[in-house]
Amino acid sequence: MDNLAIRLRDVSVRYRVPMEPVSTLKEHAIRLLQGRRTNYREFWALHDVDFEIVRGEALGIIGRNGAGKSTLLKVISRILRPTAGQVWVRGTVAPLIELGAGFHPELTGRENIFLNGAMLGFSQADMEARFKGVVEFAELLDFIDAPLRTYSSGMMARLGFAIASDVDPDILIIDEVLSVGDEAFQQKCLARMQSFRARGTTILFVSHALDAVQRLCDRAIWIDQGVVRYSGPVHDAAEAYLRSL
Repeated sequence: MDNLAIRLRDVSVRYRVPMEPVSTLKEHAIRLLQGRRTNYREFWALHDVDFEIVRGEALGIIGRNGAGKSTLLKVISRILRPTAGQVWVRGTVAPLIELGAGFHPELTGRENIFLNGAMLGFSQADMEARFKGVVEFAELLDFIDAPLRTYSSGMMARLGFAIASDVDPDILIIDEVLSVGDEAFQQKCLARMQSFRARGTTILFVSHALDAVQRLCDRAIWIDQGVVRYSGPVHDAAEAYLRSL
């Protein structure tokens, strides 16, 4: 246990999905007043997931869209409580799970850097010391005082990655952030993640870019319909996943 960064035991996550759309609170209230019940069906996003991650390990997580990868990362990041099972996480976590999560579109890039820093537990003085490095890595100096709503998805991804990867966490969680950057920025991100690995940071990396997963990770898990179908060497996991397509 002393060498483990993350441990999951029989973790399951269940969602209740309405059988017919109820898009507003007003519509929901009207249905209640009329005595009409909303019927739900159960959807298991994760089912009995069980694995361990050693400190300093880079673990790739692969699978189709909707397989449960992002739900798994949210459970590990303590964003989502599992329906069943137990999760142990040791150390500080910097999650970069959804582009724009924690960003305010009306604030400038500069203001969002300090906002995200505060959410990660850093003081204003800490973020002032980190500010220059974040902006330089994101290559957004000319746009840093523009409202975030004027940024492209790629610019937001660059800013989000720069913030999340500048805080020197014990565990770095990355979900598909490289899919929107250009080739040069992808290589820059991979180089930074390699430097984290060299310093002993634990990395969880979700991506459909199997070549990037194989370059960064030694081990991978393949998730399908909320179930871990394979866990082992990254090359074997990638082959097992490709055979299923």
